[in-house]
Amino acid sequence: MIKAIALDDEPLALEILQSLCDTIDYIELVKTFTKSDEALKYLKKYPVDLLFLDINMPSISGLDFHKKLPHKTMVIFTTAYSEFAVEGFTLSATDYLLKPISLTRFQQAAEKAFLQWKQQNQNIEQQYLFIRADYSLIKILFSDIRYIEGLDDYLKIHIQNQKTVVARMTLKAILQKLPETEFIRVHRSFIIPVSKIEKIRNKIIFIEQAEIPVSSSYEDAFFKLLDQK
Repeated sequence: MIKAIALDDEPLALEILQSLCDTIDYIELVKTFTKSDEALKYLKKYPVDLLFLDINMPSISGLDFHKKLPHKTMVIFTTAYSEFAVEGFTLSATDYLLKPISLTRFQQAAEKAFLQWKQQNQNIEQQYLFIRADYSLIKILFSDIRYIEGLDDYLKIHIQNQKTVVARMTLKAILQKLPETEFIRVHRSFIIPVSKIEKIRNKIIFIEQAEIPVSSSYEDAFFKLLDQK
């Protein structure tokens, strides 16, 4: 269930949003606000998945309010002025709704939000992989992987405080199972989790007692990923 709140200085607009949300079984509009300071105070204490946000308000524009959000939240802008839509999308809004809001258009925006919410939750929930080794399927948490070493058609998965897992698999194949923003290949024989890097010196990555080289073939992609962190 997507938990949502709505902020609009017009009480009637909030009533309409409430009735529209009541038609969608996967969105729960838990609270509505006419004052931006009260909405912001609520969001700091109770993060939600989705915010319906009016753009044209007297105290603060919805665009400026969006920039103050304390947590990453999906936003669907509502506005009576179509010229605000382009600026709304530059803020990575999930969608914008032009008032008066039709049921069909609202359902389209709700579906966008649902697909985005589902994707975000899948990414959060999938925190591990299963590897076939020693005639078993072994569950390995991403957070426990120190680094992965490739040896021809075999892998050695070095795991924190656990026995190293040896599996018949290629580095290319396992890389496809790992979160691409967290794991990167740095050498023809090594994949590393960025979070486990302790330091880098002279193109050598230090992870606990291991020293892993960065080869020229993977250097650009590796340092580009670090710049994004």
